[in-house]
Amino acid sequence: MEVKIQSIHFDATEKLEQFINKKAEKLIKHNEQIANVEVTLKVVKPETAMNKEASVKLLMPQQGDLFASKTADTFEEAVDLCIDALKRQLEKVRKDK
Repeated sequence: MEVKIQSIHFDATEKLEQFINKKAEKLIKHNEQIANVEVTLKVVKPETAMNKEASVKLLMPQQGDLFASKTADTFEEAVDLCIDALKRQLEKVRKDK
């Protein structure tokens, strides 16, 4: 599984990238079909609270793609919310089989 992190208009810290990689690795437990995880991070204008947006896309060749996008105070929180939403989607995909 490959994790791609794209940060728009800023440089993501190594700590943030490690956090995202760790969270993405946990998704493989829910479905081994995941080939790629694409994470997009951006700061939403204006500069207020709740302006960090994370989008996570799971690419699964045989089952189609899953997507979640959340906005929160921090990128870590936004990524956490996305991962939780994707876990629910993965559970639904597994039950539908």
